Amino acid sequence: MNDIVIVRGGGDIATGVIQKLYRSGFKVIVTEINNPTSIRRKVCLSEAIYEGEVRVEKLVGVYSESLKDIMNAWHNNKIPVLKDPKVRILKDINVTAIIDATLSKRNIGTNKCMAPITIALGPGYVGGQDVDVVIETQRGHNLGTLVFQGEASKNTGIPGIIKGYGIERVIYSPCEGKLKIIKDIGDVVNKGDVICLVNDSNVYATIPGVLRGMIRDGLYVKKGLKIADIDPRITEIENCNRVSDKARNIGGATLEALMYMKNIKGGYVYGREIAEKNIR
Repeated sequence: MNDIVIVRGGGDIATGVIQKLYRSGFKVIVTEINNPTSIRRKVCLSEAIYEGEVRVEKLVGVYSESLKDIMNAWHNNKIPVLKDPKVRILKDINVTAIIDATLSKRNIGTNKCMAPITIALGPGYVGGQDVDVVIETQRGHNLGTLVFQGEASKNTGIPGIIKGYGIERVIYSPCEGKLKIIKDIGDVVNKGDVICLVNDSNVYATIPGVLRGMIRDGLYVKKGLKIADIDPRITEIENCNRVSDKARNIGGATLEALMYMKNIKGGYVYGREIAEKNIR
């Protein structure tokens, strides 16, 4: 299979999508912002922007800056990860599909003019209007549903409930400033433990459990930004390094949507000259 798919975003859910596409034979390019703020860093290909190369399970992402880098990554069975928030790589390469997996909860510009097949994850896009298909990302019976007409469920701001904990599991920055990690991913914490500093302000664990997510050390964060999350299940330490059940579900749904649209539209690619006109 020679189909090329661009995935916008390399966070934990996006990485679950990328894993499904890669295993199914698609050539994947990941485009990211210049300074990603992924929380579940151990399962995010976006970390290649900082580390140069990262491994998530058997998936390897490598930071790439050019078309030559992309080709080399594919040749070595790796996933190229670019700093390219505007998806300008479209000027240089033909693609079958673009998938917005940033989970920005708003329309960041992905549109049906950009590729033969367009898919977006979560709220912010209208299926059949902005993109071909929207994927439901809210936990529950409809998780992974393909939305061809209309929108995914609105963001509630409340994480999935685990052992009775919901919003308590997520930790936000109390102020603006540079973050310093005290406890990192995989550490067991008690309620009230200092897990990081933002400038001189202590940030405390809100519940006991395993620190499943922690934003990258040294990043400058804004007040209210999500910076960490805790899993109350101590037995889940190993899963800090594994793609989550939710990411696998959404990844499978995205693969289904892509194959469904390919069957409808055919396996053609997009011309560079057309794509170039639609890049903003």
